[in-house]
Amino acid sequence: MEMRAGLVVVVMLGVVARGAWGLPAAAIKSDHWGVNLTTPQMIEEFGYPAEIHQVTTEDGYVLELHRIPYGVSGPSPDRPPIFLQHGILGSSADWIMNTADEALGYLLADAGYDVWLGNIRGNTYSRSHITLSPDDVSFWNFNWDEMAYYDLPTCLDYVLETTGVNDLYYVGFSMGTTIFYAMLSEKPEYNDKVRVAINLAAVAFVEHIKGPIRELAPIAHDLDMVLTLLGVGEFLPSNELMDYLAVNYCDQELASAEICSNILFLICGPDPTELNKEYLPTLLAHMPAGTSVHTINHFAQEILTGTFVKYDYGRLGNLNHYDQDKPPLYSLANVTTPVALFHADNDWLADPQDVARLESELPNVILSHRVNFTAFNHLDFTWAIHAREYVYTHVLEVLSHY
Repeated sequence: MEMRAGLVVVVMLGVVARGAWGLPAAAIKSDHWGVNLTTPQMIEEFGYPAEIHQVTTEDGYVLELHRIPYGVSGPSPDRPPIFLQHGILGSSADWIMNTADEALGYLLADAGYDVWLGNIRGNTYSRSHITLSPDDVSFWNFNWDEMAYYDLPTCLDYVLETTGVNDLYYVGFSMGTTIFYAMLSEKPEYNDKVRVAINLAAVAFVEHIKGPIRELAPIAHDLDMVLTLLGVGEFLPSNELMDYLAVNYCDQELASAEICSNILFLICGPDPTELNKEYLPTLLAHMPAGTSVHTINHFAQEILTGTFVKYDYGRLGNLNHYDQDKPPLYSLANVTTPVALFHADNDWLADPQDVARLESELPNVILSHRVNFTAFNHLDFTWAIHAREYVYTHVLEVLSHY
């Protein structure tokens, strides 16, 4: 029975990953704001300017950046660039799917910043390569090591070159903090390019993670191997199935909407008071936005080892990649950029114990801010009804001192 259940899970993951549902377009049309809009379109709907930029990494991935060059008051000189990096299974949309007085992207634009929103390889907006197709399993042969080594430096360099300045501000959420630390461990010269880093729900260590992700960690390697053999490299893209479920089952007027919110709470921690149920179909139409199976497995490996470490390819693979039989540890001592940590008691993915360990190993923590609301969960850092009150007001205060 266990074997049969496991195969069903593998097949279902494979079908979802490939998006082979063939739903009619009419099935996913919606009156809910934002469901059928891209990030730039949503930004413009709120009355803000939006730009689309593309960069190509050294290993050939084409990444799409979105920009809010100024706020609703119009252009002004001397607007310092700030780069916002989403977390796992997220996209640039994570920063603007809230009211204009609560979403960080809009708040920063109105506060005088030149706002850049990143999209990491494999998500909705970064599914291109100079030679590979996302339909090819080889396209998905990456984990967050490559995001840290190629994607993030490429994006930061592009922003600096485009704006003509020497450094910028950085805001990372969840995996957006993970790849920031990994980048500086491998390329410490980028410390000079980041004036200060705001780290929301910071993730380097995941030893104390809660929920079903912890339960899946011991079998993640086997799932990764089976899916790869089946030619499936993508995990949970934003596709027709996801949009259909979001629109037809997650409307706040439907009884099934509670199931949608409870799935989120099961992964990230329960907090029904801060979830904007009116926006729920929009949120779930844009997230999950897809990543590689290897990226999920990479975090599972860290759960099992309790370390901040590069991807484990197995003994022979490690010898080929690293010239040693075990993957090397990342060095947090190389992260000398001033870092402000924002964390919450009810965050199941960035557990307070793991954040405390991270804080003890980072050499230049300028602030460790515990959110003053005990139910605040992982996704609340980007979507909460009162995100400005609990988090963003303090973020803007930190930025003002640098």
